[in-house]
Amino acid sequence: MNAHLTFHHFGLAVKRPDAARTFLTVFGYQLGEPVFDPNQNVQLQLCTHATQPAVEIIWPGETPGPLAKLTQSHPAGIIYHVCYQTDDLAAALAGLEAVGQNVICISPPAAAPLFGGRKVSFYNIIGMGLVEILE
Repeated sequence: MNAHLTFHHFGLAVKRPDAARTFLTVFGYQLGEPVFDPNQNVQLQLCTHATQPAVEIIWPGETPGPLAKLTQSHPAGIIYHVCYQTDDLAAALAGLEAVGQNVICISPPAAAPLFGGRKVSFYNIIGMGLVEILE
């Protein structure tokens, strides 16, 4: 167990957000304001619920970016990352490696507009997939 990480949200990649918004609203989710993240060239919207896991809807920006191939391959949308938060990124990463996880940095920490400038980084964890860590 890694005491330095707690679950934060699922990341849902879609071509357009309308159907996902409708689905989540039916289940009682509150939709946050959409935000453009120029570092990732994507639109983002965090959807929260009192008793269910948070869902981040992610869709492409105006120009081709990192989601283009993913949304072409999965036109109906796909949960493609999980996000955990931490107060100590170095300790969290060391804890994962200490238990034998192969952690490959995909995107180093960068300020995230959706989270008020808190830093996010992305890792491919072999056997788990893409993991975002929110500091």
